Amino acid sequence: MCAARAGQQGRRVLVLEKSEKPGKKILISGGGRCNFTNIGAGPANYLSSNPHFAKSALARYMPRDFLALVEGYGIAWHEKTLGQLFCDGSSKQIVEMLLEECARGAVDIRCNEEVSEVTQGDGFTVVAQSGTYSAPNLVIATGGPSIPKMGATGFAYDLARQFGIKVVEPRPALVPLTLGGEEVLFREISGVSAPVIASAGKASFPEAALFTHRGLSGPSILQASSYWKPGEEVAIDFLPDRTGSWLLDRKRETPRATLRSILREALPDRLADILAHKLGLEKELGNASDKELRTAEGRLKHWSFRPTGSEGFAKAEVTVGGISTAELSSKTMEARKVPGLYAIGEAVDVTGWLGGYNFQWAWASGVAAGDAIAGSV
Repeated sequence: MCAARAGQQGRRVLVLEKSEKPGKKILISGGGRCNFTNIGAGPANYLSSNPHFAKSALARYMPRDFLALVEGYGIAWHEKTLGQLFCDGSSKQIVEMLLEECARGAVDIRCNEEVSEVTQGDGFTVVAQSGTYSAPNLVIATGGPSIPKMGATGFAYDLARQFGIKVVEPRPALVPLTLGGEEVLFREISGVSAPVIASAGKASFPEAALFTHRGLSGPSILQASSYWKPGEEVAIDFLPDRTGSWLLDRKRETPRATLRSILREALPDRLADILAHKLGLEKELGNASDKELRTAEGRLKHWSFRPTGSEGFAKAEVTVGGISTAELSSKTMEARKVPGLYAIGEAVDVTGWLGGYNFQWAWASGVAAGDAIAGSV
């Protein structure tokens, strides 16, 4: 995005791509259909040490701008849920669109280029697989270490530190969480999912949670994981639609019903059974005290898990942390103390929610840097 923008405004641009083909993370995204943006993307959907940093770039290149580009290429799309936009066809269409945008700017893209050295003198010099290249501007667009099997590394951070630029300690985000101790009992229902509200810190997400053989996953858990810190709890509301003293009301209405049978009305049977068992409430409601039922109501609305950890960068979709926003201009993405050096996308300490937000940050930050390099901002 950055290369295309600068190239189409007359700059001579070289992209050094480590992989054998460009856009590998785009190709696997959204189950192969690329959740290319979220129509509601705004600053509130991002984590950063400076929550205001993303405002400028996001305001100047919005989801509708990228959507107009997609439609200009005749790519059919649909909205799935919660503002998430996907290709009707294949994520290859987005990669091909971006490559065509680069071609329109005469951008030179070279793959299988491992960078071994970067130095600064009169501009920047990069030693890569095929040779040595020099330019007045250098853009770090190498992402974070999430999904290392795709070739992801912490190269962006090493390069930033080389130039004396601070890095916010990276950690896995949008990642499954692991459970231990008594909570491993939930592994018995591995593969079961249910619509819940998952909370970590001050953030809550109403989507599906999935129980796995290692712990917790699913959209709501992945979202909460970005806000979770080791040692803290993750809370799940198993019955988002139930409020007040709903269980006491059911006791009066159907005293011979059991908690297990009532939970089965709203949750998968295996999940309902294990929750009733762990609450120790197997008897008919009419034989349970009001105190027991109130306790059950409270636990089901706020069931606390204390994860032992996460599945790490190997399973993380993105990275929280990265090149410090305090070191960059929010308008241009240029390093304040290293003129001509830019950082964009996931390499920067700006992390979006699940659902197209990280792509929108990639497009918006790329445009900001591309326009700045071209001299149009």
